[in-house]
Amino acid sequence: MATTPLLPDSRTESDGSAVIRVLSYNIRSMRDDTGALARVITACAPDLVLLQEAPRFFRWRKKLARLASETGLVILSGGATAAGPALLCSLRATVERTEDVLLPLTPGQHRRGFATAVVRFGGARIGVLSCHLSLERNERYEQGGMLLDRLARMGVEHAVAGGDVNERPGGRTFRRLAESLTDCRAAAPWGGEHTWVRDEPQRRIDALFVTKGVEVLGCGVPLGQPGVSAADLRAATDHLPVLAALRIPAV
Repeated sequence: MATTPLLPDSRTESDGSAVIRVLSYNIRSMRDDTGALARVITACAPDLVLLQEAPRFFRWRKKLARLASETGLVILSGGATAAGPALLCSLRATVERTEDVLLPLTPGQHRRGFATAVVRFGGARIGVLSCHLSLERNERYEQGGMLLDRLARMGVEHAVAGGDVNERPGGRTFRRLAESLTDCRAAAPWGGEHTWVRDEPQRRIDALFVTKGVEVLGCGVPLGQPGVSAADLRAATDHLPVLAALRIPAV
């Protein structure tokens, strides 16, 4: 039995607007229990999945395709071509375009990138961006600015961006994003809060953000939801997922 109310199901409204479910998830290159990972994603019934640390090396396309198949989704963009971030979507989405973006490489740091797309649900059109920001604070701050610039150049009125920010809400990069975008969890808290629980202090370092005009119906870690077991969450990867229900206006 669910310990928190269920999020709204996906649907298209009579005015052309759309309610969609968006999941952000760091999957640690699928090095853990992929069956548990697939069960968690499937139980969340997402229209869009923003992945971080998707497979990037040997047979990465095959691994990502297997995850998509096992969750009833399709690959939208990303993977090795975006240095880790990737996007999956349901067949409900009509894909307008995709683009993988590699960010400048800082010597001694990991290559980072964005997986991006523009999709439609009914009469609603939305830009999507998955990111995994740097562990180094100055580089992370610059990447936060690049994320905002990228969203501004996507040519969409409404967008959702999310991923592993590698920083808590009080950090300057997180605050930079939240000053320009809506932090979904802060706007409509639902479910659990902390996405990193492997050591103390537990903390929220993964997040979803939306542009103005997108209504957040609920956002958080899907704890105690039907089909999402604590055992699967522990086994799937080292992060917990963030699930949000959003209402996107028609264009």
